[in-house]
Amino acid sequence: MTVSIEGKVVLITGAASGIGRATALRFAKAGALVVLGDRDSAVSALAAEIEAAGGQAAALEMDAGAEADVIAAVTLARERFGGLDACFANAGITGGPLASYFDATPEAWAEILRVNLIGPYLAIRHAAPEMQRRGGGSIIVTASVAGMRAGAGPAAYSASKAGVINLVQTAAQALAGSGIRVNALCPGLIETAMTKRLYDQARAAGQEDQIGRRNPMRRGGIPDEIAKAALFLVSDLASYVNGQAIPVDGGLSSSHPYSERPADPRVAVLR
Repeated sequence: MTVSIEGKVVLITGAASGIGRATALRFAKAGALVVLGDRDSAVSALAAEIEAAGGQAAALEMDAGAEADVIAAVTLARERFGGLDACFANAGITGGPLASYFDATPEAWAEILRVNLIGPYLAIRHAAPEMQRRGGGSIIVTASVAGMRAGAGPAAYSASKAGVINLVQTAAQALAGSGIRVNALCPGLIETAMTKRLYDQARAAGQEDQIGRRNPMRRGGIPDEIAKAALFLVSDLASYVNGQAIPVDGGLSSSHPYSERPADPRVAVLR
């Protein structure tokens, strides 16, 4: 079945690569008019690529965790395409090389929370009024299986994504009666720039077949598999889906994968 979102105006943050790029291409193919935001200048090339293929796109270099930039993106949607029907607050960061639990600095935590949690809040805050003018819409936020339980990401990243899951629940309640649905997608292991180091190391060691072996699908995912789920949530097929955090993870979150980890020597073991 072909899913159409013909004529819908959709704002996507973190659009220059990975899940955001795959979603922008899929949405444009399904007939959406896309506003693409990213701090990477490659976002302009993506907009040009979509337009060259016959779609309609506008691009903005932006920081998804800066309120002025989020306002500018919503304004661009209104001025270029007449309004906003959907928003995919997808931008996120891990915070660079993974520090141990006790080595991560408050400054690193603050930056991760600014982009990963405050950024989606700002998207909801400023996109929702624009959608109300058009009678409703759909807001999607990228969370993670790391936000559902421990073991799938570093502490600050995981905490930020747990916050995102709660954010969509509270937003769905705050927007009750508005016609605006708010949901989160929780990707598992997806091959993106964020996971490039892991994939590169596995391939260099000849262990690519071990990637994603902890989930029942026995593989990692690709960005377009998240884009397909986002397309469903934006479309009218998801008209009664609201306030949910939906895992797209090959089944990883259906259980509790566990592996031994070396103990941190600074943690005293009581006997």
